[in-house]
Amino acid sequence: MDNDRSAVGKKMANLVATSKVPTVSSTTTVGEAEKLLSTEKIDQYDSVNYIYILNEKNNLRGIVSIKEIFRNASDTRLSGIMTTDLITVRGHSPQEKAALLAVKNNIKAVPVIDKDGKFLGVITSDTILNILHEENVEDMLYTAGIGRLNNPEIKLIDASVSDHIKVRLPWLIVGLIGGIFAAIIVSGFDSLIRQMILLTAFLPAVVYIGDAVGVQSQTIIIRSLVLDKNLSFMKYMWRELAISILIGVIIGAAAGVISQIFWGNLTLALIISVSFILTIILSSIVGIILPLVFDRFKVDPAIGSGPLATVIRDILSIVVYFTVASFFLRNW
Repeated sequence: MDNDRSAVGKKMANLVATSKVPTVSSTTTVGEAEKLLSTEKIDQYDSVNYIYILNEKNNLRGIVSIKEIFRNASDTRLSGIMTTDLITVRGHSPQEKAALLAVKNNIKAVPVIDKDGKFLGVITSDTILNILHEENVEDMLYTAGIGRLNNPEIKLIDASVSDHIKVRLPWLIVGLIGGIFAAIIVSGFDSLIRQMILLTAFLPAVVYIGDAVGVQSQTIIIRSLVLDKNLSFMKYMWRELAISILIGVIIGAAAGVISQIFWGNLTLALIISVSFILTIILSSIVGIILPLVFDRFKVDPAIGSGPLATVIRDILSIVVYFTVASFFLRNW
């Protein structure tokens, strides 16, 4: 079985995996497996958390933890104690998926297989930790509107002024354009603002709540997309829509009651309440749709959680707020 390792290593796809792990057949006994872990042989492995059971076609049939090896008698066959309910990834899977599966299922290494179930290697615990760190840094940078950097931990400190400008300026320009567009929209409601000056006092709160809910929704959908590429869009959308409606009603009712208590203006209270409800629902939908669109076009969905999503949500929030205000002030 060990002779297959060099061939397996050549088949390794996108994931950073190693084929230098103990592999045996299903007829191997515990005693034979222990010999693979002897002082003379253990240095040839990159990971010894599990022993991997393969068939004659090199398909992965099961795994046995090292703990189980030392718990059983030496004549016990591994086929009798191996785990067959396996958590695996394909060679072309996103590395973040492998890392999150390891954390979710509390396993120390993730086997990599091809479409036919052939064993390609494993993602070790060290690699899993590195992947999680890299992905968290990358997502954090995207959220802050900073473009892709190779080795960001080093580049952020040592990058030149021009490098920083290249990765930071583009999204700031997007934000500037969005801000100008938002200002144009607000100026279009000038007469409405003069009619009820208190409307401007609540605008930051409406925009903030919209952003906060949108960030929550997009963070959850991005994590879900990593873990499940076959995510049911409609089922997910209906659940999130129900959640956002409930949150919107609670926040909207609270804001309406508070504004009525402090300002004693029923029209204002209704405008605030309805605006919060609609803004929260729309922001949640944007938070879900935008990452899905990026994912469909094979672009990292995390990019959609940065300034672009913020600009879209802010403009929608302003439009919704003043449209609702126009409706109530003209009809009440």
